[in-house]
Amino acid sequence: MNMFLLGLDFGSSSVKASLLEADSGTCITSAFYPHKEMEIIAHKPGWAEQDPETWIENLYLAVDQIKTNYPKELSEVKAIGITYQMHGLVAIAKDGKPVRDSIIWCDSRAVNIGEKAFTSLGEKYCLQTLLNSPGNFTASKLAWVKEFEPSLYQKISKIMLPGDYVAYRLTGEIQTTAPGLSEGIFWDYKSESISERVLGYFGFDTSIFPDIVPTFSHQGIILPEMAERMAISKNAVVAYRAGDQPNNAFSLKVLNPGEVAATGGTSGVIYGVSGKQNFDPRSRVNTFLHVNNMQSSPRLGILLCINSTGILNSWMKRELMPPDISYNEMNDLAAGIPPGSEGLMVYPFGNGAERILENKNPGASILGLNLNLHTKKHLLRAMQEGIVFSMIYGLEIMQEMGMTPKVIRAGKTNMFLSKVFNSTFANLSKARLELYNTDGSIGSARGAGLGVAYYKNIDEAFLNLKILETIEPEKNLLLEEAYFKWKNNIDY
Repeated sequence: MNMFLLGLDFGSSSVKASLLEADSGTCITSAFYPHKEMEIIAHKPGWAEQDPETWIENLYLAVDQIKTNYPKELSEVKAIGITYQMHGLVAIAKDGKPVRDSIIWCDSRAVNIGEKAFTSLGEKYCLQTLLNSPGNFTASKLAWVKEFEPSLYQKISKIMLPGDYVAYRLTGEIQTTAPGLSEGIFWDYKSESISERVLGYFGFDTSIFPDIVPTFSHQGIILPEMAERMAISKNAVVAYRAGDQPNNAFSLKVLNPGEVAATGGTSGVIYGVSGKQNFDPRSRVNTFLHVNNMQSSPRLGILLCINSTGILNSWMKRELMPPDISYNEMNDLAAGIPPGSEGLMVYPFGNGAERILENKNPGASILGLNLNLHTKKHLLRAMQEGIVFSMIYGLEIMQEMGMTPKVIRAGKTNMFLSKVFNSTFANLSKARLELYNTDGSIGSARGAGLGVAYYKNIDEAFLNLKILETIEPEKNLLLEEAYFKWKNNIDY
């Protein structure tokens, strides 16, 4: 009998599910829901919330699509892996229900709270012990609830990251991981435990934190009602959970010092693995525990993130393009314009505080628009170039920290389906770009296989990982001049 693994990817735009045949490592089908972007609730400018139950409802609907064509295979799922949007806050009461909507990753309300904590806790302590400023991460979001919604804060029994909440709804087990706590800026890298100093400063009680489980491990058997609703084996276990960017790196087999992954989906990300504790003095890029971190062999992920990648691309499609145009057609139009977009520049910000801009939120902007020259095609190319320029700007910060990749791996999906995006990225990073047959949901399925020890080692888990395309960097003076001009006009 074949064994099947189910990988679940909970983003802020949609929930994706992939069904993996364990022996061959082949993804036999994938589905996602909703087909339009999931609602983000913004009660005020700069705020971003989602109802956690919406994630569960969309999980059901994504799995239902798989059930239509693969009911037998779905019923033989033995392990589930979860990847999720990072840095969010889910707080539940004693009855297990959320006390409020989740404050998600791109919400900017807690920036000032994090900046004050950075000063009060001490920059030296934060950078050397937390490896980050508290910034706009989960700890600061919880502090905002404590300060501005005290009646709700008093009801909190446990806090979780989005993936922890999903695992809880699947299994009934309230748990988290050390990498998850590190992404919330709760982790003391010296004591290798939750930071007592952070808890003391914010006035958080240790009782609100779940038990810590390994990233790859038996994390709970699926509840009978969930197994029935999803039509999977009642013996299936959750065996892996990780934030979306560490998991993206894992899905590309980026696990060792010097290896680097990239993403061009909801956010634009470059993620490099380091074997030592390292930090940016201005916290423009951030350091977290990687999925395979161990005391005997430290593995930390250095993450740069551009918030506005996916939302800018979808905004262009919705607001400026013909109603029936596809993203592939937009990519083809962009390719008709020369590198540098004939002087047109797009700054892809405006979706919350940007870390590479030291938590400023200057908004998106278009610069150099020539009404006698530029067209929609120019806007499309300038948009893609602007996203890459932002990622290269962040990569230069990583290079200051000793991360200078010769090869960068990415899944052939989202922005990495565009020839313009790929060539711009390879040429300016000066690294060979390798595109693979994987994504976050497939990676989380592989992680589940490791979590239940079905795979004996990493190589077994990645048996079917293949390079689909390679783009070698080439010198392009027009592109280099455009990036130099773009970089020197950043105003935040």
